Amino acid sequence: MVFAARFRTPQAKPPRVAQAQLIAVASGKGGVGKTFLSSTLAASFAERGLRTLLFDGDFGLANVDIQLGINPQADLAAVVAGWVELADAVHPVNGGASQHGGFDVLAGSSGKGTLADLHPDEVSRLAAGLVSLAALYDRVVVDIAAGIDLNVMRLVALCDRVVVVTNDEPPTMADAYAFLKVLRNHKPGIEPGLVINLAEKRSTARRTYDALAKASEVYLGFRPALVGTVTRDPNVPDAIRAQRPIGTKFPQSLALEDVRRIAEALSQG
Repeated sequence: MVFAARFRTPQAKPPRVAQAQLIAVASGKGGVGKTFLSSTLAASFAERGLRTLLFDGDFGLANVDIQLGINPQADLAAVVAGWVELADAVHPVNGGASQHGGFDVLAGSSGKGTLADLHPDEVSRLAAGLVSLAALYDRVVVDIAAGIDLNVMRLVALCDRVVVVTNDEPPTMADAYAFLKVLRNHKPGIEPGLVINLAEKRSTARRTYDALAKASEVYLGFRPALVGTVTRDPNVPDAIRAQRPIGTKFPQSLALEDVRRIAEALSQG
């Protein structure tokens, strides 16, 4: 079987006039809230009436489906194995991307580790299939694995925008800087932005951003933009434990409002 043949474009939905903007949500270190931001961004774009796809690109530790409390009939492992085509692994959330407030998910292989050592050729083919599928959407949010390995950078390279998630802990800031450095070498023309997550105060988040932005400016030759700040919110871990989107579990939460502002900023460019 030819792998590329499995990536067909479904005919049930009309294609968009222009291909979706692909947004990578990345981090130099795990545990910074990257998947929460990715899933909440997808929901926020959907609230704005944008047809949205959330792609779980964390092949080793996929958990988008767990956080959202969904049970897709097929995932990316099934696609790579040749059991289904990429378009057939799409799973709707809240009615799917054709419904206002709903979005689609391409889930990884959570809890199995079957994609942890995915061959670079398979990653490239998945990426090509994702670009083809993006013609059906306005936004594609790609939840990238933490770190700086080549498979991470292959996925990041196909995206139009890159959002790097960090917090105010020095090791996390150091890893975010390392990611920015590798990204700049891998894709020189990209202008990544920073999201400061788990912020106790906006003033603290601003100091974190200023430190990273200054280091990037001095040593890498560019100053990343501050895309937004997400307040530390006890509702976030509660929503994750409940395996429900925070917008349905805690619709008045501060973190949700912060992510909505980030979605607005990304929509405005």
